[in-house]
Amino acid sequence: MLDPPPSAASYSPGPSAEGQSPSSPRILIVAPQPFYTDRGTPIATRYLIDALLELGYEVDVLTYPFGHPLETSDVGLTRIRNPLGLRGVPIGFSWRKLWLDLFFFSAIARHLATKRYACVSAVEESAFIAALVAPRFGVPVLYDMQSSLAEQLCQFRPFRSGLARRFLHSCERWLLGHVDLTMTSAGLAERVRRASPEASVHEWQYPGLTEAADPADVERLREKLDLTGTRVLLYAGNFAEYQGLGELVSAMPSVLARVPDAVLVLVGADSDDDLETTRRLTGSLPSEAVRMLRRQPRQSMPRYLALADVLVSPRQFGENLPLKVLDYLAAGRAIVATDIPAHRTMLDHDRAVLVAPDVPSLAAGLTEILQDERRRLRLAERAREFAEERFGWLTYVHSVGEAYAKLCGGDDDSR
Repeated sequence: MLDPPPSAASYSPGPSAEGQSPSSPRILIVAPQPFYTDRGTPIATRYLIDALLELGYEVDVLTYPFGHPLETSDVGLTRIRNPLGLRGVPIGFSWRKLWLDLFFFSAIARHLATKRYACVSAVEESAFIAALVAPRFGVPVLYDMQSSLAEQLCQFRPFRSGLARRFLHSCERWLLGHVDLTMTSAGLAERVRRASPEASVHEWQYPGLTEAADPADVERLREKLDLTGTRVLLYAGNFAEYQGLGELVSAMPSVLARVPDAVLVLVGADSDDDLETTRRLTGSLPSEAVRMLRRQPRQSMPRYLALADVLVSPRQFGENLPLKVLDYLAAGRAIVATDIPAHRTMLDHDRAVLVAPDVPSLAAGLTEILQDERRRLRLAERAREFAEERFGWLTYVHSVGEAYAKLCGGDDDSR
């Protein structure tokens, strides 16, 4: 059984946090994303919230001024100010995101001054703000490191110079040295240890989608998308450039030359702009060889994954594992992924086809696996077995319990 979280008596509140109930520790999660939306980091944040609630913590969330409301009343959700009336932010770095992040300074301070918190759990860049504000209130900071900000920003033109790169890595080292615990997704703990050997780090793996798709629902979806009699290559995720969709689309003419009934299904467009950009990418392909779909509700994704003969992750760089890979493994389908550190944290040649992150290698890997049904089935079975052994909700909750017990005080015997 899971032990309850440590009592509120085991930590010291900030100087202004008087009169709060001592019954359960309260966590402030700072999430600089549209929350809730069905995409990577918000999904991970929702997993964390559910795990903390199951462990007995109370949770408040401070987030952007847009996103879907949570279905539970057990979480205090506060959205920061939006004086410019922005309606959204793109994935990745943007000036709109930077502008909104400024409002976290006062919002975090206001929360810490009025409530007793066991810690601030700050996602991605909000950890810089939390590391500056929270110590004034005697509240520890947990840095929820979904990706390396330095690595991500180095892909943008303003940050590609050697001086800018050194500055970004210096900022990352500063942050790792000024938070109390860094919590990383799979693949990033070693990067933290290299950058800051003294940093306290805890790595965990999120649970994948484990709900089986109803075969009848899958067949109805297959008919709706006109995929009957085809072999489906499916990508699920956002359409950002680093995901490698350009390389994947460029590989398709070679695939179609050998496997003419192949169809590329791309699921995850966030906007009309995403769809239009991807249409331009796919303009040279036969229209019957491509399906482009908007982002689907997470609970609907098992039936989309079940459509696939092959699931594809063509990401071009990175050390942090994409959440989609956990879903791919649990879906029990053959996987083709680029051979980069991010994928190597969970995939090897025993349960996936790993190829170099370039167009010819992607084309060769996809063609070979589509033409080899026996190997496809073998990889799919090993992927599912691996997911069943390694992932699961209870395993994830135990890992969350370990991390927060370490930071908030008390012992955790659930490990």
